[in-house]
Amino acid sequence: MPLTTALPTPVRPQLLGAPLRLLIDGAWVEGGAEPLRVMDPSRGEHLATSASASAADVDRAVEAARRAFDSGPWPAMSPAQRSRLIWKLGEAIEAAADELALLESLNTGKPLGIARAFEISGAAEAFRYNAGWATKLNGETRNVSLPGQWHAYTLREAIGVVGLIVPWNSPLAITAAKLAPALAAGCTVVLKPAELTPLTAVRLGELAQEVGFPPGVLNIVQGLGAVAGQRLADHPLVDKISFTGSTAVGKQLLASCAGNLKRVSLELGGKSPVVIYPDADLDRAIDGAAMSIFGNTGQVCAAGSRLYVHEAVADEVITGISQRATALRIGAGIDPQTQIGPVISEQQRERILGYIQSGREEGAELVTGGAAVAGDGYFIQPTILCNTTADMKVVREEIFGPVLSAATFRDSDSVADIVARANDTVYGLSSTIWTKDISRAHQFARRIKAGNVRINAAGGMDANMPFGGFKQSGWGKENGREGVEAYTEVKSVAVNISGA
Repeated sequence: MPLTTALPTPVRPQLLGAPLRLLIDGAWVEGGAEPLRVMDPSRGEHLATSASASAADVDRAVEAARRAFDSGPWPAMSPAQRSRLIWKLGEAIEAAADELALLESLNTGKPLGIARAFEISGAAEAFRYNAGWATKLNGETRNVSLPGQWHAYTLREAIGVVGLIVPWNSPLAITAAKLAPALAAGCTVVLKPAELTPLTAVRLGELAQEVGFPPGVLNIVQGLGAVAGQRLADHPLVDKISFTGSTAVGKQLLASCAGNLKRVSLELGGKSPVVIYPDADLDRAIDGAAMSIFGNTGQVCAAGSRLYVHEAVADEVITGISQRATALRIGAGIDPQTQIGPVISEQQRERILGYIQSGREEGAELVTGGAAVAGDGYFIQPTILCNTTADMKVVREEIFGPVLSAATFRDSDSVADIVARANDTVYGLSSTIWTKDISRAHQFARRIKAGNVRINAAGGMDANMPFGGFKQSGWGKENGREGVEAYTEVKSVAVNISGA
């Protein structure tokens, strides 16, 4: 497995030259908790130091957001004014794309070109897309059957102060998917980036100030999930939490949010199936299946981690995915030749290796990979396990790494049979089918218990398409109309106009 030669670290952005601070009520301030060491996973080296929020810091941030929502200039702005500010932030992200991509690559290890082309451009587009919603959220008039004459209508209003808790795998893109619709709806925000990856969040806060967002509208509190994230979930002045991360942590936050019955959106784990039939365009299917599990080093909630392939083409498909896996150039994200970077931490790498070992012990056959890559950084070989069964941990549990579990099916298996296997999971985030049979594809789409279905495609994420899971993959949707309406409440108004 080739490990690309790491390039010398380029001149780093000024952001890395001093400890990162918290953004509270328009001011950059020190944190009350022990500072965070931010690591470069490509080298296993210290990259930056960040302030860390205490519970008291979170309290101040929430109070600032509350003031900004209740009595600051933000609620006095017209929807068009908010729209222009949100659009300007998207344009500022685009203008700073090279710097943001470098920060993201250094902090997560993902290839610089991928960060630039997809993560940063996607974040900019999320702000531009949601800017349009600021002027398009409205209620409607209703016909009612009450005695007399009535003018009845609904109002759609911003929910209030929202806490956004973001994971480390795609920090800026996921932040944008939450922050842009929250601002479009008229909410104010306290953002808690993952403690491992705060760099682009801090730069985003600077850009928001540069384009003119009023103080308190966006507050950023880097810190530990058990401290800063927990305080956000517990805080009585927070009206909604939007969280992306593991199902286990999502359940903990849900319990905390019961304190004041705050609204909750949860985008959680996945164990997404990929089904390949013999009539599929196999070259495209092989490329798509490989990208779905090895992209971002498998650190994707919607990764296609369970492969079900017809036995007639299983050898060809698994060999093809294996060839693509072994050809991937592994290295530091800032190396332009890199195609697959490290996992986020040593702890995560050991966790993934533990799953691979458990799969082999339970009878899975190792096709390729299965080991750490020697040298600095937290690298692991893209891995394929075949002959897996439904009771294996590698099939049932989310690994969040570049590990594909493969199994076969036969001609005698109906679409219902295949879907039953695909649905045999506590998760229901995403799913993919590769076939030229349009009837089969639509049967699959109707039967699968997953929030997202892709037919003959590995990607398909778009700002206008709702994204979210069924079952233990979460509550609610992001993107599209559903994503922005998730930051609103509906109020009904009825006026008796019968007269004397």
